[in-house]
Amino acid sequence: MIKVIKRVSKKQNTDLAFWLKQTPEERLSCVELLRRQYNGNSSRLQRSAKLIQRTKS
Repeated sequence: MIKVIKRVSKKQNTDLAFWLKQTPEERLSCVELLRRQYNGNSSRLQRSAKLIQRTKS
């Protein structure tokens, strides 16, 4: 994967203007929607654990 950085002026960035017009509640609602699309419809994140055996020295 190649990282790409694109600089745009604030006047060109219409996405930023759109999100700045939204209330914090509307922004959070959209983030929650994206999280559910990515992680599934569960209300909690999955927990993972790994057991590591240490060698005695």
